[in-house]
Amino acid sequence: MKTVFLFLAWCIVAPAAAEVQPVELHQVIDLGPPGDQKILALTLDACEGQTDVTLAQFLIEQGIPATIFVTKKWLRRNPEASALLLKHRDLFEVENHGAAHVPAIIGADRQVHGLHGNRDIAHLKREVQGGAAAIEAAFGQPPHWYRGATAEYDPEAIQVIESLGYKIAGFSVNADQGATLSRAGIVKRLSAVKSGDIIIAHMNRPQSHTGEGLAAGLPRLVARGFHFVRLDQVKVRTVP
Repeated sequence: MKTVFLFLAWCIVAPAAAEVQPVELHQVIDLGPPGDQKILALTLDACEGQTDVTLAQFLIEQGIPATIFVTKKWLRRNPEASALLLKHRDLFEVENHGAAHVPAIIGADRQVHGLHGNRDIAHLKREVQGGAAAIEAAFGQPPHWYRGATAEYDPEAIQVIESLGYKIAGFSVNADQGATLSRAGIVKRLSAVKSGDIIIAHMNRPQSHTGEGLAAGLPRLVARGFHFVRLDQVKVRTVP
């Protein structure tokens, strides 16, 4: 009887214990030997829906480069914004955010921030490759970086994405917390950045405070001597 009880207990506990929790990848720019470099990377996610055109125009006017992670879904719905990015390829590096904005987790019954994961590895591969194909069709060259929806990953998903030849883009400063922070909250987070930080924010929610928060906070960083780079211009390293 004791053996049967232990077996039943194992059956109940084991599935929950076996489920691997997704993790964020935290990265910074690899600055090399210590020096007086004051370098930052701004990355913006264009998940789906609309475009914060005012934010894009602000970056163009200020000459602030950014790496934009776009989905196939966003590209289809925002042809004018895509054309704007293409026109300013000197400032904007366009990278892969997936086909349909599905988190890089395995299991359709699993969710991250309310978004369902991929049914299986084959579905994850279609999500990555579908986004890449859309970017190549729109911009004439393939992406090299991938950032999954919610920027959280299963360890197995990381292996799959890297096996497809993509570098996974993490971050060190979450400037707008998924486009939910106030203008003051965004400015406060930007004021605390350090050289080498990779900033994440969003470009697909013009109704949020992200645009005005970045418009207020980024010039202050420039005034402090920071300059911005795209991810294709630097090496990055993972940090805890």
